[in-house]
Amino acid sequence: MKARQIVLLIFLIIFVDQAVKFYIKLNFYAGEEHRIIGNWFRLHFVENEGMAWGWKFGGGFGKIALTLFRLVAVIWGSFLLKDFISKQYHRGFIICAALIYAGALGNLIDSLFYGLIFDASSPFSQNIAKLFPAGGGYAGLFHGKVVDMLYFPIITEARYPAWIPFVGGDDFEFFRPVFNIADASISAGVIAILVFQNRFFKKAKHEAHPTVETDSLVNDKTQIF
Repeated sequence: MKARQIVLLIFLIIFVDQAVKFYIKLNFYAGEEHRIIGNWFRLHFVENEGMAWGWKFGGGFGKIALTLFRLVAVIWGSFLLKDFISKQYHRGFIICAALIYAGALGNLIDSLFYGLIFDASSPFSQNIAKLFPAGGGYAGLFHGKVVDMLYFPIITEARYPAWIPFVGGDDFEFFRPVFNIADASISAGVIAILVFQNRFFKKAKHEAHPTVETDSLVNDKTQIF
């Protein structure tokens, strides 16, 4: 697979991811929600300081550590992806690796720069963030929040059975996490690798059959037992 094709795929994912995030930031206030298809597909604007799917990681110091980890992972991933292409790994595996890389880079952009270029949006004042505000952004470099908006509450208004430990009787909702296109790209790449790993990493089996070339005629009389 050509490197140009992979670069185009990565660029396309990042472009769509960032375009949707910019649209949400400049048109929604934090916490705003709109139903797109029925009750099960909504745009719900939330920002998180942690990992994909809204997982958090230890306050301010954890935020810097997570952003640095993402930065190192993306740099390392650049060389790794180049190596996969040069060694002609399975086409499907390279595409999956590109999906993971593009997703990581998409969320890294949020973490690095969004705090600098946007001001804060609050669900209480319901203000919509501005791009390059006069008073500066809501945070410094490495402290940006990742923008999430895709929300698919397919099953709502349900409860866990009372006999289930810890969560018995609690409200149940599927699918609860709010995520973005970068998260979806990472998840799709990881899941596809797990599902198709036998195909991606299958090694050709070559059975060796050593032969001896000879000009002699072999017949019953010349065979030695």
